[in-house]
Amino acid sequence: MTIGAVIAGYAALRTVPSLLPEKLELEALDRPKGFRRFIAGETSGSFDAFVGLDSPDSVDVAARKAAAIERVSADICGALYGDLDMSNARIPLASFSDYYCPFCRVQTKSFADMTSKMPDQVAIAWHELPLLGDSSNLAAKAALAAKRQGAYVAFQERLMTSPFQATPEYLARLSEDLGVDGEQLVADMESPEVARELENSAALAQVFAFVGTPALVIGRTVVQGQVSDRMIRKIIDLEREEGWDLACVSA
Repeated sequence: MTIGAVIAGYAALRTVPSLLPEKLELEALDRPKGFRRFIAGETSGSFDAFVGLDSPDSVDVAARKAAAIERVSADICGALYGDLDMSNARIPLASFSDYYCPFCRVQTKSFADMTSKMPDQVAIAWHELPLLGDSSNLAAKAALAAKRQGAYVAFQERLMTSPFQATPEYLARLSEDLGVDGEQLVADMESPEVARELENSAALAQVFAFVGTPALVIGRTVVQGQVSDRMIRKIIDLEREEGWDLACVSA
């Protein structure tokens, strides 16, 4: 798939939020078992979640994609939520976003505010899903590299609010501003560990059949596209009432 096709598909997807209903209707998924989907209206577009991570496609790349899908499928909840602290009955959320998707910028801020206001009720795992070209891919790698220096949130906040596209020069200035070791950041951006983290998030996107960003999993409920805070809170309450970890037992 070309970058132009990705952007065209994304442009079609931009109509999704206006179609979101406020009625909470759920549809059980055949795969992954135990999960369900919030029926959030029609969607358009079709994406290869691995786009941008490697090009051109090859036997080696195809093998890495297949290995990533097998890896995350073996432990869906572990891949989604990692080592989130679920003490005090907190409901886990997994957010999939792209730094240059405008709806992602709105929803990421909303999630950050929510976790700040409800620290005992929700915990969130951030997944980088760069679908919109080279700048998206560069920003995603930089954020994951910054995480290795304890600066993920600071990088995320700046990248999500900056009017500038990620470039090596911009990332160098950002590292200096935030007190991050720039040389180490560049080294980590090209590390196998960062590549594997991106591949895992892309594989999860394929397993859950996401068609773009933002996308979200709340406990065992899958949501495609931007969703209102009101609906997120409804789903959180439902997950708490019904037991979100049922999916992790049966996945």
